Amino acid sequence: MIAKHPGLRPRNVTMTQQEIDTILVAAPDDIRLWLLLCSDLAMRSGTASRIGPSNYDPRRRELRFTTKCDEALTLPVTAEIAEMLDTCDHSSPLSYVQQLGFRQQQARGGQFKANPTRYSINCRFRRLLATLPVRQNLRPHDLRRTAAVRMYEHTNDARDVQALLGHRNLASTIWYLDHDLRPISRATLELIKRPRAESELQHA
Repeated sequence: MIAKHPGLRPRNVTMTQQEIDTILVAAPDDIRLWLLLCSDLAMRSGTASRIGPSNYDPRRRELRFTTKCDEALTLPVTAEIAEMLDTCDHSSPLSYVQQLGFRQQQARGGQFKANPTRYSINCRFRRLLATLPVRQNLRPHDLRRTAAVRMYEHTNDARDVQALLGHRNLASTIWYLDHDLRPISRATLELIKRPRAESELQHA
């Protein structure tokens, strides 16, 4: 009963764990945090670049933010992300990615440049990919889809994926998953023809 998502077909690209690990190991801290937010929490890259102290509760280890569709979302951070956030200044008005980027500039003795933008971070990401043995057409948003597909593989529940992605409509979530929905077995088709009580008795 889910309406087909209008518009172009979604980009059907997910990253392998080896590709993710290769990129994360080579990435400087600011790019690494940006990518972890995209891969571990399935954030959009633009949102990940803006996440700052006003979004983070260090005691509960949760991030609260608004998606591009104005949906309020609260997500627990993974241990790896929490470790990086703990090194940042939680009273600073700068985003965490900016803080880590400025720290790297300072360590190299450089002057502070303009605040990194989503475009500049993407450019640095592209330059990083060019130095690594991974597919060169990868995009940060592929990490969001990878997280969605993996969540579905572990839970087999599109509603869990919807909660992770912060989608208002389940149709948007299915748009991410429609290449990866698991096939229906013949045994299941035979099972649904039987009354519910009979089916439950067979599984008991």
